[in-house]
Amino acid sequence: MSSLRSPSRRHFLKSSFPLILSSAVLGRAGAVGPNSKIGLACIGTGGQGMANLRSFLTDERVQVVAACDVDVAHREAAAKLAKLTAGDLYNDYREVLKLPKVDAVMNATPDHWHAGVAIAAAKAGKDLFSEKPLGASIAEGRAICNAVEENKRVLQCGTWRRSGLKPRMACELVRNGYIGELKEIEVGVPGKFAIRGKFTGMEAPEAVPAGFDYTMWQGPLPDRPYTAARCHFNFRWINDYAPGYITDWGAHFLDVAQWGAGMDDTTPVEVEAKHVKRRAQGLYDAPEEYEIEYRYNNGVKIRLVSTTDTAMYGVKFIGTQGWIFSENETLKASSIDILRTKLKDSDVRLFESKNHHRNFIDAMLSRGQTAAPAQIAQRTATVCYMGSIAAALQRPLKFDPGAEKFEGDAEANALLAKPVRGGWKA
Repeated sequence: MSSLRSPSRRHFLKSSFPLILSSAVLGRAGAVGPNSKIGLACIGTGGQGMANLRSFLTDERVQVVAACDVDVAHREAAAKLAKLTAGDLYNDYREVLKLPKVDAVMNATPDHWHAGVAIAAAKAGKDLFSEKPLGASIAEGRAICNAVEENKRVLQCGTWRRSGLKPRMACELVRNGYIGELKEIEVGVPGKFAIRGKFTGMEAPEAVPAGFDYTMWQGPLPDRPYTAARCHFNFRWINDYAPGYITDWGAHFLDVAQWGAGMDDTTPVEVEAKHVKRRAQGLYDAPEEYEIEYRYNNGVKIRLVSTTDTAMYGVKFIGTQGWIFSENETLKASSIDILRTKLKDSDVRLFESKNHHRNFIDAMLSRGQTAAPAQIAQRTATVCYMGSIAAALQRPLKFDPGAEKFEGDAEANALLAKPVRGGWKA
């Protein structure tokens, strides 16, 4: 396959009308032809979905060919941005997955829809840029991994700090022993819900507005009375859908913790949640305050803490000879000498990606690895859900990373999957 980054290819893209041919039409096993653009469908075009869409529109190798959302306002906004026609807009993702022109799917649906869309897309032969957390439970994440593997798909999870320079620098310094032996990792996430809109969580049921398919939005989860306070961004504060910042910011920061600890292929083996507080009334019942302690098999500990101190938001690796703190563009250490360290040729170098969205397209074309593939994203999501289950039960739990189950605890294992309503099982 010729490279899309060659000078001749760039000249072609600038001088010619783009030819859009799906991989199915070209008869290639999962690959996109050298003279075509990748046909991308965006499923879920709210806040994060639009951010992803903007990034993909800057990639000359991509043509956005469809947008799907249960909210007509969201899909029309996507259409305006991507210059789509009314015929390119969909309410039901299943119709999108039937389109031969779609090679890949950007999945930015609410958490409780991640697995349904991702598994169906993989079975339909589409590659996936799928938002974090990988699934809405440990069992859902494993089902996504299985579908991706069985159908030989490329998946990039939206844990984009894997494509950040400073998080990677921090993890490389830790992995190569420049803070001594790693002993503990402190992870700080916000301690108060960032509710969007003038909602309190005490809203009464109301009529579903025109242009919003609330039945489809609820999908596989229990049927609840509609209120605007429940939907879109604020779903994450409702325990039916997500455990708050444990999986929201936690999916990013625990991912960096896993990376720096060298634990991408496993998880902690023990977890305990302390000082858990939830709102006593109303819709927003996810854990809002907590301290969750994890222990890996090698003795390294993680302490995930909710806090209102914004300086603590991020990941702090603590070793026997110093510490390193990372949060996106912030990189601090106990000594300036640690930050001035130049890696040796013999040192471990981690996977390098400079742009999370472009890395996904690179991997599609090469059929290679992404920065945040399904198996790694599953381990990170598992750490998140271990914490949320410990917060629900409020007692110490032991976990078997190989079996992805709690040891000798039927009550905890009952929380590995969410109940599925109706015929929505993926």
